[in-house]
Amino acid sequence: MEEKENNEESQENTTPGCCQPIKKSSSGFWSGLVYGLIPHTGCIAFILFTILGVTTATAFFKPLLLSPFFFYILIALSLIFASVSVIIYLKKHSLLSFDGIKTKWKYISILYGTTLGVNVLLFLFIFPLAANMTSATDAEITDDSSEITLSVDIPCPGHAPLITGELKTIDGVQSVKFRFPDYFDINYDSKKTSQGEITSLAVFNTYPAKIISGFQEVQETQPIGCSTCNSCSGACGGTCGT
Repeated sequence: MEEKENNEESQENTTPGCCQPIKKSSSGFWSGLVYGLIPHTGCIAFILFTILGVTTATAFFKPLLLSPFFFYILIALSLIFASVSVIIYLKKHSLLSFDGIKTKWKYISILYGTTLGVNVLLFLFIFPLAANMTSATDAEITDDSSEITLSVDIPCPGHAPLITGELKTIDGVQSVKFRFPDYFDINYDSKKTSQGEITSLAVFNTYPAKIISGFQEVQETQPIGCSTCNSCSGACGGTCGT
């Protein structure tokens, strides 16, 4: 009789009261958010230091962005962090088995989904937006301004802040606007700089750039058959300059 009363008392202590709020588990979402952001802290720091003009700090993070595989490594790291978290969570609840994964599939789905979602948000929205923030200059658009659009072979939009930051270092570049996925619209003072100087930036040795629009500067070598002009591409047989 006494043992029965003890069992009933134990059940009363473990059963939540009707007035107690039911806590919804959101640890999977917050964990996924953290694991999605942690690998990108270096990139975020690079962007913040660039906006603030802290050149020493940006120089420290710049070599990381010069690696074509850097952002793919970060995605892999975020998924590794998420996987380790899942293993620890399942082991803590004695569910480290296939049946345990089926039991906690909602938690695992939220964790991985949030981790991947943060990466997609950073690559498609945050980093492109930051690229245009870091490219702002105080130069005034003049009558000598010219425009050029470059297509830069960057592995993902996460490298856009690096490209815009490098373009901003050129005296004469008045504005740079990044367009998804790899286009950079550049407005520059033709009296201070040229397309050649812009495309000869060291960063383009790692990420090749090509001109897809803009004023094409006259080459020193004239087209064959036309020594006086290059507007006809030689079709006039050299007589159009009269």
